[in-house]
Amino acid sequence: MSKDTFDPTKYNHSNNEPFAAVMERVLSRRSILRAGMGMAAVGMLTSVGLAGCSSTANNKNMAASSKVELGFDSIAGAKLDAVVVPKGYSAQVLAPWGSPLNDLALEWQADGSNTAFDQANSLGMHHDGMHYFPLNGSATDGLLCINHEYIDQQALHPVGPTKDSNSLRIIIDEVRKEINAHGVTVVRIKQTNGIWDVVKNDSHNRRFTGATTLDISGPVADKKLLETPFSPVGDKVRGTLNNCGNGYTPWGTYLTCEENWPGYFVNTGTQTADQKRIGIDANNTRYGWDDLAGDRDEIDDEFKRFDITKTGKNASEDYRNEANGHGYIVEIDPYNNQSSAIKRTALGRFRHEGCVFGQVVEGKPIVFYSGHDSRFEYIYKFVSDVNWHAVDAERDDRLAVGAKYMDQGTLYVARFDDDGVGHWLPLTLASKTTNGGTLADTFTDLAGLILNTAGAADLVGATPMDRPEWAAVDPVNGAVYMTLTNNTKRKEKTNAANPRLNNSTGHIIRWQEGDDAEQFSWDIFVFGAPENGTAEVNRSGLEALNQFASPDGLAFDARGIMWIQTDNGAPELTEYTNDQMLAVVPSQLTTDSGDLETINSDNQTELRRFFVGPNGAEVTGLAFSPAQTDLFLNIQHPANWPYSSDATMETPSNKTVRPRAATVIIRKHDGGEIGV
Repeated sequence: MSKDTFDPTKYNHSNNEPFAAVMERVLSRRSILRAGMGMAAVGMLTSVGLAGCSSTANNKNMAASSKVELGFDSIAGAKLDAVVVPKGYSAQVLAPWGSPLNDLALEWQADGSNTAFDQANSLGMHHDGMHYFPLNGSATDGLLCINHEYIDQQALHPVGPTKDSNSLRIIIDEVRKEINAHGVTVVRIKQTNGIWDVVKNDSHNRRFTGATTLDISGPVADKKLLETPFSPVGDKVRGTLNNCGNGYTPWGTYLTCEENWPGYFVNTGTQTADQKRIGIDANNTRYGWDDLAGDRDEIDDEFKRFDITKTGKNASEDYRNEANGHGYIVEIDPYNNQSSAIKRTALGRFRHEGCVFGQVVEGKPIVFYSGHDSRFEYIYKFVSDVNWHAVDAERDDRLAVGAKYMDQGTLYVARFDDDGVGHWLPLTLASKTTNGGTLADTFTDLAGLILNTAGAADLVGATPMDRPEWAAVDPVNGAVYMTLTNNTKRKEKTNAANPRLNNSTGHIIRWQEGDDAEQFSWDIFVFGAPENGTAEVNRSGLEALNQFASPDGLAFDARGIMWIQTDNGAPELTEYTNDQMLAVVPSQLTTDSGDLETINSDNQTELRRFFVGPNGAEVTGLAFSPAQTDLFLNIQHPANWPYSSDATMETPSNKTVRPRAATVIIRKHDGGEIGV
């Protein structure tokens, strides 16, 4: 996620038992992934394998192997204006911010003089989650879908945003340019002789920005809750904002997640319950889009809509409902350039960070997992009403398939109990609340409940977590992993029952579903920590070769290798290394009895540092080519990079470059599979 001053601790006022309290009791009994619920231990499932059914497999013909070993040595940490990769690998810079998608846009100008029109036809800013979609199954010709999380106004404009003496924005083109730098890019890329290039002017190339008109579906669609002067019947919404984590579907569409969107809206009047809970307030919007000085030369209230204060007699006269169209999972068909993106409201409305599907089984529902990226927030899953039919993976009407599996279903929130047992609590009107009532006592319909998903989760007793971010599903055994990035606000108790107070280094949790859709078993896979941390902090016994903090991006490749990316803000590690990416094969870590093991001091060599990013940057986003020979990742908000198309070339100490987020493509010198 972006470096933000948002403080979520003031929004979750529930008294739900924090995860740290539960975690310590479980760890004290050395719990592994089983809970006495009649479900098999995960270690016994490693031979199952899935052919193209994991949430991260890129090739549906490639079955996940139960035997794969890392083939590189862990690299040292680094503090450079360059990236670092293992011996035998190269790293190419591709598609930096501002790269034109077509001839309508001018080439990127280092002085920031590109216009809003240029930006609408070029790569957006601050790349984040992404996915590679092959064309005709090709590993060297495909479409890259890239999220653009937020903007840097100082880099976007020649001298930063122009304001008057009252700090009001005064140049409309600057504001449009900022809005256009948000959203998602779909871009065709092609490899020739080992070098990747953007295919300029390709018919697939397109942008979804903060101003693009999108469709909206599911429980909240076509309701009074979405009525605005722009969309009187509540079926359209403008823009997708703060696109951070991502996912994709078994039927070949891209999922982009709207994360810290509340800060783009302002309500100076009376706030609704959902606005108070999610964090919309009376302060100015994040970039001042709502408040332009002088006469507004705007189109269809393009800026006014960010002020959601009630000023009219009803919703047809103001934009009180504008924010209700944000905070969702957005589905995009990258192959059909005539299709609209669709916001799938049934999967909940919150600060989504990632959306991945679980094991795909013929005749069983499709399941999606997503985290609410804020301190003391929750983990969710969505289960489709209809069961999966494999023929749907081959259909060309991909968004119609999305409607089938994503518009009707049950949304659940997680509660983590003692002894490794967890419960998925349904968020329906009939769901029991902790005070003995039901959610129908608070919400009149499902649309209202979805609008305040986090508030409903409070009422049923979900477990507040340490910033749930990306999830990933092991293609070997179906175990689900999620990064819990950090929580330095956890300061309420200092006794032994809460061992990770001031949790600046985070951890990764995992769970295994059973036959009962409302139960799961869980444990902690690894704790982030500095190597010199106390035993209380460095519970996994990390060493110099793999010490890390603040796990964020997370993904499995088709072979069962898990890749962990960091967004480190922990002072214990920032002096040692920039943000990084590590690799491990969880299904290969087993005890003598065959149960899956956690990372500990006995198996340190199995978790290895593969990549280190440049100074100032977050390492984020991850995708593989179908052949597993090309790894795509993103560098967000670098300080003084890139200097060259060779991502490993350090910017000279006497040079300053205008920083540009970009995709980095990692390849082996011999053209072999990455990581092995």
